[in-house]
Amino acid sequence: MKGVWVLGDQLSPSQAALASLAAAEARVLLIESTSVLQNRRYHRQKLVLVWSAMRHFATELRQSGWSVDHREASTFADALQSWITEQGISELHLMEPAERPFRMAIERLDLAVPLVWHRSNAFLWSREEFAAWARPYKQLRMELFYRQGRKRFDVLMGDDGQPLGGQWNFDHDNRKAPPKGLAGPEPLAFAPDGTTGAVIAKVERLATELEADGVGPLPGQSEPFGWAVTRSQALAVLEHFIATRLDGFGPFQDAMVSGQPSLWHALLSPYLNIGLLHPLEVIQRLEQAGLEQGTPLACLEGVIRQILGWREYTNGLYWWFGADYPQHNHFAANLPLPEWLEQLGGSGMACMDTVLAELNASGYAHHIQRLMVLANYGLIAGLDPQAFTAWFHRMFIDGYDWVMQTNVLGMGLFADGGLLASKPYAASGNYINRMSTYCKSCRYNPKQRTGPTACPFNTLYWDFLARHAQELRRNPRMALVMKQLERIPDEELAAIRAAAAVAGARNLS
Repeated sequence: MKGVWVLGDQLSPSQAALASLAAAEARVLLIESTSVLQNRRYHRQKLVLVWSAMRHFATELRQSGWSVDHREASTFADALQSWITEQGISELHLMEPAERPFRMAIERLDLAVPLVWHRSNAFLWSREEFAAWARPYKQLRMELFYRQGRKRFDVLMGDDGQPLGGQWNFDHDNRKAPPKGLAGPEPLAFAPDGTTGAVIAKVERLATELEADGVGPLPGQSEPFGWAVTRSQALAVLEHFIATRLDGFGPFQDAMVSGQPSLWHALLSPYLNIGLLHPLEVIQRLEQAGLEQGTPLACLEGVIRQILGWREYTNGLYWWFGADYPQHNHFAANLPLPEWLEQLGGSGMACMDTVLAELNASGYAHHIQRLMVLANYGLIAGLDPQAFTAWFHRMFIDGYDWVMQTNVLGMGLFADGGLLASKPYAASGNYINRMSTYCKSCRYNPKQRTGPTACPFNTLYWDFLARHAQELRRNPRMALVMKQLERIPDEELAAIRAAAAVAGARNLS
């Protein structure tokens, strides 16, 4: 009997290993291992999502005629070895993991049967195809990759081979600050069924046991839980987004509004990342529906660029950059993470605490909250990039190694020295004040750089520029702000730097 081991982020009946075999000739295994909590204390909502989706997927496979075993175990190795013996498995089939460390861990297992790898079909670009695209370039840029993807998959293209609307990118139309009273439609949520309820109870039990053992509590709240846990539910989220949010996605996709954690964002990334949805089917459905219903092209192109462009690009870079990429630390940042990050609140900054509260409740924050509040703080404060990247991995419901290495270490923290981004995405409190409603309720003043009520983002921002002035002056995209730095009086700059030394990476409450 052949065996197929399906990982928790490969929950698709068309994934490569399952697609290579017939149900009559193979037996399927899914393992729910608590060993994942030994190295990373994941957000409770993420554990509930993955484990519940695995259990539902096992049921769906059985209904399709597969013989399926779902095992709860303390380690993957123990469950796998005993299953191979008990079921008389002659060879083990496995689709390539999306994460390099897990692939290496599997290869270290001393299995008694041959291991048959299947090239992942979870992404549009294979690793070899991305490498072939990247190899000729001295400097990689997402825009060039995105345009190639549009051509390759014939997405939003005219019959003349040119992009619809005459341009590739409508990003300049999608950066509007939030007007007063901005509110988006309610996202689609699902009441937990019995299967999900059982997983929630398990996660809460594990959280109690870990805390009793002195390991510390699992972060976040497990309830209320409203994420999709089946393919049919994930498809319903896609259709709900198209019907209620797609036409408004573009203009305010960078806006941040208190009490509006999702605005018009699609909330599809968790389902794409565990296999409930495939990127091409989502892109094609968005294109079809958007063109049929007359969605503004800036909105339609904006959301497709997130999937066809950025998601595929960062996954490709994860493998292209190699195994040593996670160790990069360009600015030699080494400050430990403040306690309020682990506690998901208590910084004293309204922007930070609002985002952390939303993250605590759902395991989610949208891309500008991640980049310009969370990662921006880590960059200008000088937080340890490896520790901060690991924090993102644990806390976000869509967080995986391939997601966070490039997005956080590269894009957010510039720890790779520019392999991914052309400049550090550092910003002062002025950006947050312009693009959010957070500052209105904050005890800090986004217009002040010094003094007891000065915004910490201002203090840390100008200190960051001063600390790395020699290097940053060489970056043409930083020329304007470096000139602004030079105009700050020496006395004020000294006060900024002294305050930054006190405030950096500490609990500011």
